[in-house]
Amino acid sequence: MLNFKIKTNSDHKHYLETAIYGKALLSISQLNKGTAFTQEERINFNLLGKLPSQVETLEEQIKRVYLQYHSCHDLLSKNTFLNQVLNHNQVLFYRLVQEHIDEMLPTIYTPIVGNAVQAFNKKYVSPRGLYICYQDQDRIEEILDNRTNPEVDLIVVSDGEGVLGIGDQGIGAMAIPVAKLMVYTAFGKIDPLNTLPILLDAGTNNQELLNDPLYLGWRHPRISGRDYELFIEKFMNALKKKIPDVFLHWEDFGRSNAYRNLTQYRHSLCTFNDDIQGTGVVALAAVLSAIQRTKTSMTEQRIVVFGAGSAGMGIAENIFKGIVRSGLSETEARKLFWLVDRQGLLTNQSSDFTDAQQPYLRDSNEINAWTVADKNHISLLDVVKHIHPTILIGTSALAGAFTQEVVEAMASGVERPIIFPLSNPTERCEAIPTDLFAWTQGKVICATGSPFDPVVYNGKSHPISQCNNYLSFPGIGLGVIAVKAKHLSDNMLWVATKTLSDYIESDSELLLPTITHAPDASRKIAVAVAKEAVAEGLAGVELNQSIEDLVDAHRWEPEYLPYFRVDGPIEL
Repeated sequence: MLNFKIKTNSDHKHYLETAIYGKALLSISQLNKGTAFTQEERINFNLLGKLPSQVETLEEQIKRVYLQYHSCHDLLSKNTFLNQVLNHNQVLFYRLVQEHIDEMLPTIYTPIVGNAVQAFNKKYVSPRGLYICYQDQDRIEEILDNRTNPEVDLIVVSDGEGVLGIGDQGIGAMAIPVAKLMVYTAFGKIDPLNTLPILLDAGTNNQELLNDPLYLGWRHPRISGRDYELFIEKFMNALKKKIPDVFLHWEDFGRSNAYRNLTQYRHSLCTFNDDIQGTGVVALAAVLSAIQRTKTSMTEQRIVVFGAGSAGMGIAENIFKGIVRSGLSETEARKLFWLVDRQGLLTNQSSDFTDAQQPYLRDSNEINAWTVADKNHISLLDVVKHIHPTILIGTSALAGAFTQEVVEAMASGVERPIIFPLSNPTERCEAIPTDLFAWTQGKVICATGSPFDPVVYNGKSHPISQCNNYLSFPGIGLGVIAVKAKHLSDNMLWVATKTLSDYIESDSELLLPTITHAPDASRKIAVAVAKEAVAEGLAGVELNQSIEDLVDAHRWEPEYLPYFRVDGPIEL
């Protein structure tokens, strides 16, 4: 663990004490200042002669790194370069990204992080985070003790089974927790020193990876059943013992494991599944904004979710809860949903469905009168033609699934069709906004999972909101951490949704905040979440200041602190 301590002097200014010096200090990303070490610090920390003589400011360093960034010829190379900057100098990385967030977020996060996952084994250079292999399941506590900083507020963990739209990526999925934590800091301003990415290596069923001589993970078919459950149980028990107050973010688990893990451990540790809950928060916020523009109510909607995996079910469940809050019974609210998955429309005659899908199964008697080619496989087009949905949401990762015929059939039955092709990365998107505007004669209300340029239709430019989880999880995490919430409740998720939905004025074409506004939106969400935690008695701190001040006290800014050398170990 790092041997350092951040302290505050009599003028309420922060400084850092550490016993680390010389080459070691330059090699630790969390502490390295590079050419910004002052002359006095260079002498005190045995750095004299190890750096060029010029002492630079952070701003001067950023100019050079930004030029280097633009010397990269493609987005994947830029992603690799930025990760190298992070591994070299953490403060420099976050200030660079902060100043160029519009440009760099798609590079460090979606959609390019998916390419980084697939290239992980070939581009791997330096380790980040902790890797916990199934073979080491009886040494998890020891592994957790090897973390860099003992004070961890936030962990993002993945087992790599269900990455974005590209499926099982094994050990390469570590790029996802790393990227998620970048966004937590960029938008939620959570101190990166107190975050930790973890990859649970449970094997892989990706034969291409198993056959790859450069694959870095455990070369074994992915474990399942009781073996997998015990592995997760040991991991959770170790966390509860070693880091009991941590906020645990589950990411990119397979659809069955994602729900089981969240349900089983939601009340024993403060946990959150972004694919289910984060996606649900943002999607419902966008739906609330879109419905407001149609001048209809939640209870009047007919909702088709195409792709009923973790993300699709998270969205369905969150919208369902929003409809129940609007006054319908649970039974009535479920009747507003039609789920279309791999086997077509999910009904009570479907042979393969998950526990999460079960409450939404349609009665097969409903489709007896439908004119369809195959009643054993009711297609998306069949559903759209027969129920005339008001809302169509795509989380299928099937590029082009929202065809012209599907979209035109929907538009023929509703004045303002709400269509959200949310699959990532961009090449997996169910439809592109330009086509949606053309096929609906400009009537569509659209949000996408990946970033798209504004659509020019009939001479007018229409901005496209990105319905991306970066608008939810950073604020939720900051709120939870600020009050040390013991549990993330449904009401806390609901206030996050409402805060996000209310952020944009109703006369705007945008449904959600832009990247530029995301840090401010995250702060507002954090305050709302923290207040709700206090109201529900879930806060783990005694309040001696306002919630706003408490949240702001947990917001970190990338800046260099003065360093002072001490001898011997520091009491942490």
